[in-house]
Amino acid sequence: MTSENGPPSPPVMSTSIVVLSLARRIESELNAVLAPLELTVGRLGLLGHIATVPGVSFSDLARMSGITVQSAHGAVKALAAAGLVRDRNARAGSASTIELTPRGHDLLAAAQQAATEVDERMFGPAADPAHRRIGDAVRAAFTGRTTS
Repeated sequence: MTSENGPPSPPVMSTSIVVLSLARRIESELNAVLAPLELTVGRLGLLGHIATVPGVSFSDLARMSGITVQSAHGAVKALAAAGLVRDRNARAGSASTIELTPRGHDLLAAAQQAATEVDERMFGPAADPAHRRIGDAVRAAFTGRTTS
């Protein structure tokens, strides 16, 4: 892009595109560190929701995860087969109450440590200054602190 009276002007920056590009990079980094744990970002999200809301129903889990109830059933079935979750009311006609097993809690803790490593790499002291500012702003937005 060039202006009529000078050097090329910088491209118009879209906040949405910048954030989406960064999110894709973060997801790729997270998937890479979660792969040895046999997890994906999506499965980690499900485990996190289940840990945060013990006894969560399939409907609530689907709503929190942004997936269909049918997808939630399939995902929970896979997590249960791996020994990570259980349904305390697995009876026909009863509302499900899904919770993590001890193995699920252990895996979630390992996954959270892996995510912390990605956070450090992407937003820590040695990261790109722009990424550090983004990380600070995101943390502040969700903790109520102000950025400086």
